[in-house]
Amino acid sequence: MMQSSDPPPENPDSSAQAPVPDPAKPVLPENVPALGNGQATSATTPPLATPPVAADPSPADQTDAGETSVRYRIRHQTRYSYAGPVAVCQNQLRMRPRPLPTVQVLRSGTTISPNPDSQETHIDYFGNEVETFSIEALHDVLVVDVDSEVQVTSLVWNDQARGIRWKQVCDDLATPIDLALFDVAEFRFASPVIPIGARYRQYAQPSFDAHESLYDAVEDLTRRIHADFRYDTTATNVDTPVHQSFDLKAGVCQDFAQVQIACLRSMGLAARYVSGYLRTLPPPGKEKLVGADESHAWLSVFMGLDHGWLDLDPTNGCIAGRDHIPICLGRDYRDVSPMRGVAIGGGTADLYVSVDVAVV
Repeated sequence: MMQSSDPPPENPDSSAQAPVPDPAKPVLPENVPALGNGQATSATTPPLATPPVAADPSPADQTDAGETSVRYRIRHQTRYSYAGPVAVCQNQLRMRPRPLPTVQVLRSGTTISPNPDSQETHIDYFGNEVETFSIEALHDVLVVDVDSEVQVTSLVWNDQARGIRWKQVCDDLATPIDLALFDVAEFRFASPVIPIGARYRQYAQPSFDAHESLYDAVEDLTRRIHADFRYDTTATNVDTPVHQSFDLKAGVCQDFAQVQIACLRSMGLAARYVSGYLRTLPPPGKEKLVGADESHAWLSVFMGLDHGWLDLDPTNGCIAGRDHIPICLGRDYRDVSPMRGVAIGGGTADLYVSVDVAVV
């Protein structure tokens, strides 16, 4: 019998639930990778825990943007070593990058050991590439290696884009008359993990009272969360609800992103969760360590049909730039967790994850 480790949804404002997705584009079930002890069980990968770093600012924040495009090779390896043999495992991966206005996917491939008995790829409701595989032979080690190469280009936000008023965007989303706004508007509502409500709106309000410009208001909110919240890998885990990390004013990048999404949605804006990678720079005089980079999380806010989405990184208190490499998009962490599934057998397991992001 499969058990889920997902927490119950927290929805203080029951009148603001997201509309049910189109049945033609179903949301996938919430299963996660797993340890077993003679039964099929489920467990989740560790929460995203990228420490704050001094990321390069967005070219929009530089007087001389210089080179706005960077080519990366990303290798993400996940290794489970089980105490006993696993008879059957079934997993889903969301680790392959998707084409976006800022991302050109040059190549991407996945190697799995042992070789799967079945394997297929599909696109999920949110447009992410999902690899599903099953292994039906006894094994005590599972290794998944995803190797990708992408070109990331930073968007340059001109004065017109920076000047758009947040009240106008809220009004457009509240009464969408353009069909293109309907797909965006679903990111205004509470999702299974991220609530909306007065407490988040009250926290965000000072940033919006101080700025008519949406760009300036969300940048101010991003910096406030960075200043007010403590980065602490021991304060939360992957199942910690948003209200708890909000009360603690502590957590990791997953928590910071989901708190800011709750604030923006509570203001009537559309915001989505982004999983990806962050290029980290070694200290002066030190070589970069292979595997030292980690998965990261941030968010995007909708800036209107003429301008698209702006990426924000509250963990580092900045507008996301060319050091941020987006992979998957969704309503919250559950929609984009890198690896999830079930296993029969295995007992306890040791998990090793290595991420290497290199400029090529």
